[in-house]
Amino acid sequence: MAKPERAKKDETEDQRDGSELIEKLVGINRVAKVVKGGKRFAMAAVVIVGDGKGRVGLGTGKAREVPDAIRKATDAAKRRMRRVPLREGRTLHHDVRGRYGAGKVVLRAAPAGTGIIAGGPMRAVFEALGIHDVVAKSVGSSNPHNMIKATFAALDQVASPRSVAMRRGKKVSDILGKKAGEHADAKDA
Repeated sequence: MAKPERAKKDETEDQRDGSELIEKLVGINRVAKVVKGGKRFAMAAVVIVGDGKGRVGLGTGKAREVPDAIRKATDAAKRRMRRVPLREGRTLHHDVRGRYGAGKVVLRAAPAGTGIIAGGPMRAVFEALGIHDVVAKSVGSSNPHNMIKATFAALDQVASPRSVAMRRGKKVSDILGKKAGEHADAKDA
């Protein structure tokens, strides 16, 4: 009777992991290795994993069968998760550009209600990250690997006003500047 109890416990742990993390399969490629007897085929998978609250990771995996490649890529993505600061939990703090190889991307913060305006692989990154409003453009390579890595390079450059203020030894209001002051004056009038 102890075995069924263990099975129930394992099922609930799997369900809990599934509800916390968002997994997006970006692409699967068939790759070949030429050997003495001919070609040996394998499958390569690219997976994005995020929690929808500002953490996201990229993983790639290669195996002879598709499910094994996806599992390897998912495990790699979970290990490589990183945090990205978000404004109001829905968009970026400022506009950024990223580059990886021939892939270049431009990411722009957007007002509430804009939605995710991005193509293919970049959309998967934003959905897993939990960004609801962003405008993104891919310039150059349309290779999913390069687009995703360029997107991650851009996201690494995003800094919150609080972190910039701490680095400079100033107050957040000093960093935000006249915009915050103008809004305060408008509210008083």
